[in-house]
Amino acid sequence: MKKKEIKIKLKEEDLKGLYSNLVQISHTREEFCLDFFNIFPPQGVLVARIIVSPSHLKRIIKALNESLEKYESKYGEVKEEKEDSFVGFKPKK
Repeated sequence: MKKKEIKIKLKEEDLKGLYSNLVQISHTREEFCLDFFNIFPPQGVLVARIIVSPSHLKRIIKALNESLEKYESKYGEVKEEKEDSFVGFKPKK
């Protein structure tokens, strides 16, 4: 089967990217909402909100896992920081 080519328009300001050091994930039956924040005490700012279907989220997770495996095979294991090590922020339990 021949793959279709999709052209994507990029805005100059989007190419710079956004920095996030915290993500909060919520969901309904129909969609997942990923809120990306830049937290720099004493405050934080929402930098992006991404809303996706459950099946698309599953594909994102698979792609992230594959990418992390490739990264770690090249650069070594990524160590996780303790959840409470984030300066000035305690996640809700």
